[in-house]
Amino acid sequence: MISISLWQPIAAFIFGSLIGSFLNVCAWRLPREESIIRPGSHCPKCGTPIKWYDNIPIVSYLFLRGKCRYCKEPISLRYPIVELFTGLLSLAVFLRFGLAPAYLGFFVFCAALLLVSLIDLDHQIIPDEISLPGILVGLAFSLYNPLTTPLDALLGALCGAGGLYLLAEFYYFLTKREGLGGGDLKLLAMIGAFLGVKSLIPVVFIASLVGAVIGISLSIFYRIKEKRTFAIPFGPFLSLGAVIYLFIPQLFDKFFPY
Repeated sequence: MISISLWQPIAAFIFGSLIGSFLNVCAWRLPREESIIRPGSHCPKCGTPIKWYDNIPIVSYLFLRGKCRYCKEPISLRYPIVELFTGLLSLAVFLRFGLAPAYLGFFVFCAALLLVSLIDLDHQIIPDEISLPGILVGLAFSLYNPLTTPLDALLGALCGAGGLYLLAEFYYFLTKREGLGGGDLKLLAMIGAFLGVKSLIPVVFIASLVGAVIGISLSIFYRIKEKRTFAIPFGPFLSLGAVIYLFIPQLFDKFFPY
């Protein structure tokens, strides 16, 4: 028999994968301004409603061999990957904070960051429907947040938006090009509300470093292959920086000792 202590992380993973299935729906519908509730899940190719037993995270994809039961069209591999990754995020948050209010608060935070990243990668937008409520949730969660205080969370939200705004203006002054959008400002405000004002410099540092490495690499590749330039959304890199800071904040103690 599986002990109660082992059931808890298993339950955390299952819960996370279920939320991941919902994130897939949100990532598809929110940018298209469609309801995330109605109609129910359906095949994007043939429109046939999906039965509950064909909508079990990860398992149904494997059972159906990655194809719609009705039209036999391939189902994107992204669906089970998002479900798996969200399940692992839920498990990681549980192992970090245990079965406490912090688990729920930070899992909501991580799920929002993942959803933001998916939409920003596809559409180069960060919907206000995610970031603005996220700021309010982060501020409310600060009453139970073991990493911040309510004042720290408020300063994080204010400095997150204001600091990135100044950075965006400085970038425009140097290059005469828009480098950051309003969605990035609101996203960093949400990150500050959850992680506090001290997290902002490390998060932006990680995002800028990883973004620069990937951006330069892709720019060189595409200029050689297709002789064109392209824009890379910053939201996924901010989200990555926030997740890294959440799980290993001690990594930055030597570099940002404040």
